[in-house]
Amino acid sequence: MQKEVLSYVIERTHQLMDAPTCSPETKAAAQAWLDAVGTDQEAAETKKYIDELEADIMPIDTLIGFAESDGGAQVFGAEKAKEVAAHAKEIKAAGAKYCDCPACAIVAEILDKKAEII
Repeated sequence: MQKEVLSYVIERTHQLMDAPTCSPETKAAAQAWLDAVGTDQEAAETKKYIDELEADIMPIDTLIGFAESDGGAQVFGAEKAKEVAAHAKEIKAAGAKYCDCPACAIVAEILDKKAEII
């Protein structure tokens, strides 16, 4: 991995771990990857990290479905769930493929570099 790409991914990974919407599983994978950078485990942990990022980024249609469900109302509250669903529909209409919460936005930026990372 080129030094500039590595620096970028490390920076974004720290930001991801600080994002309020980052899942515990993603935080753990991010930390494991950071710990492995520069070691003989880097390649294996990079693959695991990318796999976790791809599993955790929320497709926009999934977000809409969740926000409109009873589960979404329980998590967000009824009014906030409606706002989340409306926002998701708006960004989908503008071409978004994924949720734009802080964690998903950073994950998308990291995954944009996937070919250079692996």
